[in-house]
Amino acid sequence: MIERDDLEAKGQASKGQGSNSMWGGRFAEGPAAVMREINASIPFDKRLWQQDIAASRAHAAMLGAQAIISAADAEAILAGLDAVAADYAAHGVPEDLALEDIHMLTEARLAEKIGAAAGRLHTARSRNDQVATDFRLWVRDAIDAVDAGLAGLQAALLARAEEHADSVMPGFTHLQSAQPVTLGHHLMAYHEMIARDRSRFADARARGNFCPLGSAALAGTPYPIDREATARALGFTAPTRNSLDAVSDRDFALDYLMTATQCALHLSRLAEEFVNWASQPFGFVALSDQWSTGSSIMPQKRNPDAAELVRGHAGRITGCMVALTMTMKGLPLAYSKDMQDDKPPVFEAHDLLALSIAAMTGMVESATFRTARMRALAEAGFATATDLADWLVREAGLPFRQAHHVTGRVVKRAEELGVSLDQLPLDELQAIDSALDARVYAVLGVDASVAARASYGGTAPARVRAAIAAARTGAEGGK
Repeated sequence: MIERDDLEAKGQASKGQGSNSMWGGRFAEGPAAVMREINASIPFDKRLWQQDIAASRAHAAMLGAQAIISAADAEAILAGLDAVAADYAAHGVPEDLALEDIHMLTEARLAEKIGAAAGRLHTARSRNDQVATDFRLWVRDAIDAVDAGLAGLQAALLARAEEHADSVMPGFTHLQSAQPVTLGHHLMAYHEMIARDRSRFADARARGNFCPLGSAALAGTPYPIDREATARALGFTAPTRNSLDAVSDRDFALDYLMTATQCALHLSRLAEEFVNWASQPFGFVALSDQWSTGSSIMPQKRNPDAAELVRGHAGRITGCMVALTMTMKGLPLAYSKDMQDDKPPVFEAHDLLALSIAAMTGMVESATFRTARMRALAEAGFATATDLADWLVREAGLPFRQAHHVTGRVVKRAEELGVSLDQLPLDELQAIDSALDARVYAVLGVDASVAARASYGGTAPARVRAAIAAARTGAEGGK
């Protein structure tokens, strides 16, 4: 066993007096009150307490196994950490600015439980590799939680898409009626977006799943530690390869924020659909009472506030990503105190994203889709004009550009008469182009239009059902 001088925990400077109890040997005076407040991160990094306990347990077990500390001290530390964790779980984590952060607080609480042996826990590690490890563990847990939420949203989208695989609605470009699609196809588009989000989160998790513990302050440690053992114990793929990079890297946090931002943008797009669809001019959806609010002055109002808040959260999550990007952009190796500000934007973004996912899942599950209204607007918007042009190409042999021109004249005439394309009399059609005959009416209905779009990835009901089946078996979509 390697012997080293040990700080007597009971002999450390009392809380709030003199120099800091963890690094005070260099300083004769304590920090100013403002310095104590700006320096302390315990108000927000207390969220890392479970990860801090887990990493400390792995470190203590490794120190004992390597005979860097005695087996008795290792056992005492492990038991003490369990007791501290039980206190946190039962009573919460106290905010003690004098102890700065969750790491120093836990070590102080450990000293209260087991005495001087607590001072051996910090052998062969620094707060630099400690916080990097804790934060990676937290982000990994956050990714797992988000992935579970997104899987639930995908399940809701699949269920509603299957229910409405045949329900015709207008498809839009430029928010103008373009071609008829099915509601199932429209909902499956968001399933695809969420599948990509889950894939990006999985990539971020894999890329960040390397263990900084043992990198110490920046240069490694002279103690004969076993970094592979601590990495395995904490579920990491392997230890990080460079100690300077390990303590200064926050790419894993930026990966999380950038992926969260893209996911939030997708949720915001779906939220915007619900906001539009719930308005009287659209009338495509009625949101349940659970996901709506009223007005303080207008009793008739049913406001899609949950969807609007999800839309707003996307801006805040993007702001969190920008905040950490700007924090990290000019930092030299290795650790700088600026990096203490890495956690608040990640915590805020995660909380907002989790809320947004839960809200959109609830809205998708409980929405009442007004399919008759959707169909009526699909039929009223000349959405089968492309089908007419395709018929002219296929049946009359016209070049598509000429067919497009003829169809444009047909649409103009239908507008003048105030009728849909399939209601335009045959003599009116033939006055525009003699190639048009009665057979054309077979392609001018919206059901025929969507059924014809049977190419892979198309809106035909059969294709929508095939896409749903593939997603459920994992052949497409998912992670």
